[in-house]
Amino acid sequence: MADSAAEQEKAELRGKAHAARAGLSDDFRADAARAVASHFFDMVDVAPEDVVAGYWRIRDELDCTPILVRLMDSGQAVVLPVVVGSEEPLEMRVWEADAPLYEAGFGTMAPADHAPRAVPDLVLMPLLGFDHSGTRLGYGGGYYDRTLAALPRKPLLVGLAFAAQELSHVPRQEHDLPLDAVVTETGVRFFEHSA
Repeated sequence: MADSAAEQEKAELRGKAHAARAGLSDDFRADAARAVASHFFDMVDVAPEDVVAGYWRIRDELDCTPILVRLMDSGQAVVLPVVVGSEEPLEMRVWEADAPLYEAGFGTMAPADHAPRAVPDLVLMPLLGFDHSGTRLGYGGGYYDRTLAALPRKPLLVGLAFAAQELSHVPRQEHDLPLDAVVTETGVRFFEHSA
């Protein structure tokens, strides 16, 4: 019964969060993406050997391309998630410099089928909303939940969002892994979690 109530609350919050994000202008979004990239590189530690999972922006998500391009230019390993089945974990494919990307459904682009796979040490996570405790409100498909559960180790989870996407409270269910940090155009917030 509690899960049902939480899912209903999340569904209502998704509408509210999406409306807040959709109301932002294109100019604001572009400026915010540059500010988020600057804050990320100023405040988030990425070791040279780390594999970083990004995402290809869909609709009005915050664009993480400025982060990914800078990482790739510095020789950092970058992977992009690919949907391989509706109930499957995402496949993390290496995006190699100068390698073309292909349409992968849902408005995303992805490396080719033959691209190497890699386990991420840090995951840049798209989201609809987040709260003060680091609970992420996703789209409800469970792709990231399944993917994180299938990884051999927990990566650092960094949400990328506009400040307007912050909500007062997002219900956290047993399968919901909290974010370690969220980066918005206003800065970086790190979250402490009890073990």
